Amino acid sequence: MTELFDKIKTVTELDGIAGYEHNIRNYLRQKITPLVDEVETDGLGGIFGIKHSLADHAPRIMVAAHMDEVGFMVSDIKSDGTLRVVGIGGWNPLVVSSQRFTLYTRDNSAIPVISGSVPPHFLRGNNGSASLPKVEDIVFDGGFSNKEEAESFGVRPGDIIVPQSEAILTANQKNIISKAWDNRYGVLMVTELLENLKDKQPNNTLIAGANIQEEVGLRGAHVSTTKFEPEIFLAVDCSPAGDVYGGQGNIGDGTLIRFYDPGHVMLKDMRDFLLTTAEEAGVKYQYYCAKGGTDAGAAHLKNGGVPSTTIGVCARYIHSHQTLYAMDDFLQAQAFLQAIVKKLDRSTVDLIKGY
Repeated sequence: MTELFDKIKTVTELDGIAGYEHNIRNYLRQKITPLVDEVETDGLGGIFGIKHSLADHAPRIMVAAHMDEVGFMVSDIKSDGTLRVVGIGGWNPLVVSSQRFTLYTRDNSAIPVISGSVPPHFLRGNNGSASLPKVEDIVFDGGFSNKEEAESFGVRPGDIIVPQSEAILTANQKNIISKAWDNRYGVLMVTELLENLKDKQPNNTLIAGANIQEEVGLRGAHVSTTKFEPEIFLAVDCSPAGDVYGGQGNIGDGTLIRFYDPGHVMLKDMRDFLLTTAEEAGVKYQYYCAKGGTDAGAAHLKNGGVPSTTIGVCARYIHSHQTLYAMDDFLQAQAFLQAIVKKLDRSTVDLIKGY
């Protein structure tokens, strides 16, 4: 597991929020270029490697992660040098205060900042309790004396702020704590898939890579699905684990059969194909009814309709500095994805599409 941990540490410690995915795109380009026949980008910056097939009437299969993680953007610099922000992606305000972040300026200088919190001493007139803050009201502080000093270091509205966090192993060596497993999980899934297939001739034209701006409305999937015109779309994404709250999604229980979310209901023939494939491959899986969406929700509505699903894992405490997840779940999901892609020939795709 040491090699896997090292790979996870590398991808999760990259920084990149929606619209600023360049670090992850550069990483992906370097990793996938030797493994595919060609690399293409869409107009917004999604990047995909393409492996062509020699099979007649080979179906076009798209495997898509998303590059962006959640973070913030500077909205205002106050006269006292502190900052206010807008959230980029979904944040629970309760997990934002008293954390370390990295602010990136226009010239890519990295500036340490922290999110403020109200000490209990200042709450004594309020019965010692704090109200839930709005994200836009939380103070971000880089220790600048005033607005002019902040600006002298290159800080401007529109600069991005990313959680500062290091990936570590838990005591039992089974789990990892880090930021951004949503969705550097998907990024690593794509590179590991292509590495496994590098000397193999696919039964399909495989288009594998990552979209931009998923966390702010599944935007990149609209663009890439339109450009590459897949017949099957497989999102690879991480979902919140509900295990410690009595809900679905248990870390360590394998990959997810994500049969429903508010933006996507899995087609029956896709569900049957996934279950059969998982059972034949001996993959550990669990059923998952989701409360949020993935890029499958956008992709399945494009180009006259594209049968789609999400090949995922769950993790505790996502969209925060510290997410906890199981390494074995990644291995189960990767085995599942490999088995799926290898089975998707013309006859199987036609069966899924109901022809």
